[in-house]
Amino acid sequence: IETAPPDSGVEERPKWDNKFQYLLTCIGFAVGLGNVWRFPYLCQIYGGGAFLIPYMIALVFEGIPLLYLELAIGQRLRMGSIGVWNSISPLLGGLGIASMLVSFLVGLFYNTILAWVLWYFFHSFQNPLPWSQCPLNDNLTGFNVECVKSTPSNYFWYRETLNITPDIETNGSLNWWMVVCLASAWSILYICFIKGISSIGKAMYVTATFPYLVLTIFLIRALTLPGAADGLLYLFTPDWEVLKNPQVWLDAATQIFFSLSVAFGGLIAFSSYNAEKNNCERDAVLVGVINSATSIYASIPIFSILGFKANTAYNSCMKENILALTNHFEFSDQNITVDNYDHWVEYLNRTSSGELTRVDLKPCDLQEFLDQSASGTGLAFIVFTEAVVEMPGSQIWAILFFIMLFSLGLSSMFGQIEGVLTPINDLKVVPKWIPHELVTGVVCLISFLTALIFTQGSGNYWVEVFNSYVGSVPLLIIAFFELTGVAYGRGMKTFSEDIYFMTGKRPNIFWKACWMVISPLMLLVVLVAYVVIQAQKHPSYPTWNPAYDLFPKTEDKPYPDWVFAIIILLCVLPVISIPLVAIYRLICSRIKKSGGHVDLNPNSNDQINSNHRF
Repeated sequence: IETAPPDSGVEERPKWDNKFQYLLTCIGFAVGLGNVWRFPYLCQIYGGGAFLIPYMIALVFEGIPLLYLELAIGQRLRMGSIGVWNSISPLLGGLGIASMLVSFLVGLFYNTILAWVLWYFFHSFQNPLPWSQCPLNDNLTGFNVECVKSTPSNYFWYRETLNITPDIETNGSLNWWMVVCLASAWSILYICFIKGISSIGKAMYVTATFPYLVLTIFLIRALTLPGAADGLLYLFTPDWEVLKNPQVWLDAATQIFFSLSVAFGGLIAFSSYNAEKNNCERDAVLVGVINSATSIYASIPIFSILGFKANTAYNSCMKENILALTNHFEFSDQNITVDNYDHWVEYLNRTSSGELTRVDLKPCDLQEFLDQSASGTGLAFIVFTEAVVEMPGSQIWAILFFIMLFSLGLSSMFGQIEGVLTPINDLKVVPKWIPHELVTGVVCLISFLTALIFTQGSGNYWVEVFNSYVGSVPLLIIAFFELTGVAYGRGMKTFSEDIYFMTGKRPNIFWKACWMVISPLMLLVVLVAYVVIQAQKHPSYPTWNPAYDLFPKTEDKPYPDWVFAIIILLCVLPVISIPLVAIYRLICSRIKKSGGHVDLNPNSNDQINSNHRF
């Protein structure tokens, strides 16, 4: 690693203890909650195994090339996102600010999800599990009406956890239990971050590996559950017709893009602590392949358990119908079972159709129960918790599941916060006498106080707003400018020489074609398609409203105009620095050429040194 002379006054950059630590950190940042609760859902709704085709195309031509580019520029320049893009071109200085803002905003709601996970984890030690049965009403004369109308798992999520309001315009008060869990989540993150990459690297030995252990345990147990085969068959049976739907290709491109955690600045920061002589090409391919393989690996136990849940619900439905038939027709010595149920219904329909219509038979269709899948929080906190209740030793499985989710989320949060702290350090806006621990603590404290909005009764609605819009358009725009900035701003010839310096070989034609044409074009198509789809209708959101006529189904409401304005602001604010910085520096350049004394770059000496190293 290039170091400065002892008397130069330049601080030596920290570095990883070993290569394995660095790879674990990159993998932990890339592999997150989306691998467990988003990818399986997309496979389920988009033709099972057929979805893997657009997904793999997006991985090869969009995801890994951009991942390789970020690891390479961070490793070569050994700076955070702001320093990197200032070094490549002063006109691209706004890219680093944009990445830092996106990392900060995403970290706000992402750590709130970890607070929810902690809440469920603490309650997983109860026997029976609190979401397995409805609580009594206030008069202790029966069960809570809202819970009875929905389900115990729905009630625990929407009422006991979120204490949710009927809509986003009704804020509600701060839920003190969520404030405590949120403070705990940020405190744990701060403790892991207190020594910078030294403590992060050691924490990654646990947070990046433990989820794979839990997934393996779940895999072994799930495959032995009745109905597991139905879930796997439902997941991976390919429906080739669905590939004609352009939405499938759009979702595949965005899933692989966001799953790899590119454009946040965290990967650039992590690779900046690497030795310059390191094969970043191999690292990028390895991280990308492991990330996608984890998504597929996680889908197997998840849908095996969901198949078990559907099978259990189907059998319960059938038993209720069998009991109704037995009681109505007063069968005493006849044996109606699940296996011969259809035969008996057909027989009774021929011989006693009038009487049969008087029996309240429920529609029992295994396919419909399998269709009741969900993504995101719905999968983790409702569907999966319902399935865990039916499993023997449910407390153990609940504890393991929520520890796994917390480990996945925590390792991803390391990258989000690093994407904020490293640019701050590289900007040198903090005096040297202020310790790094204090800077980290201030960032975590500001994040915690800002995230209190998510602990209100309307907090879940705001999490959905941030999740849907902060991590969409801004990241696509940042990634597009990253690719074009390196390929055409810095120049592919110069960048190839830097890759040769680090790896001993120049990038082949595939990488060059992706960086210069294929990847930017794919990003541009995805961005335009996303904006067009979003512009076709006013955005709406599902609300949990017990007064709704069709309750417990969620009521779909359009966002109020003032919330829609905030949505636009969340899409524009993180990336507005890109054109503003470029315009400012162009103006400064013109003034300088005309005889003024305005410097193009306030850190001109550092800039020259950085360009020289590059």
